[in-house]
Amino acid sequence: MKTCGLYFGSFNPFHIGHLAIVNYLVSYTNLDTVRVVLSPLNPLKKGKVPADDHPAGRLQHIRSVLEAKKFQVQVSDIEFSLPQPHYTINTLHHFCKNEPHTQFVLVVGADQLRDIEQWHEWKNLLKEFPFYVYPRHGVDSKALQVRYAPLAREIVLLQAPLVTVSSTFIREGLAAGKNMNGFIV
Repeated sequence: MKTCGLYFGSFNPFHIGHLAIVNYLVSYTNLDTVRVVLSPLNPLKKGKVPADDHPAGRLQHIRSVLEAKKFQVQVSDIEFSLPQPHYTINTLHHFCKNEPHTQFVLVVGADQLRDIEQWHEWKNLLKEFPFYVYPRHGVDSKALQVRYAPLAREIVLLQAPLVTVSSTFIREGLAAGKNMNGFIV
């Protein structure tokens, strides 16, 4: 059975941190394939992130960037056609139904694992799918692994470089009139 890492995000905007994580997944893990899954409307971010009327444009941009970098990565628009709300577990079940010979691995930041209990059917997510967790500043990944290991199928802490840039930082910088070109890819 092949393994496919699924890296979900709104990627609003897609930046050097996202690119570094994709690069790490492709170059340093045992995943057979990596798929970036653009979430056009994350139910946990509703009302927190300025509306982006152009998720299709973001999708095309991400595809162009990854192709230019010669990454063998798929960029999925599956959530564009799935019913809302776009719960991760529903998307994962859709992938499993359509690709029964693939083991899907959920790739998340340590901050997302820290907040996992806010996710829809979070216990089932942990039980059904392996998690690859990349480090985030100020989050104790090891403590989270210990906390959730009894509930989880598998939690792998990635030894990826710490990337501290975030989409929120970039959006705030743009709103303040700062030049954020060095962060956006």
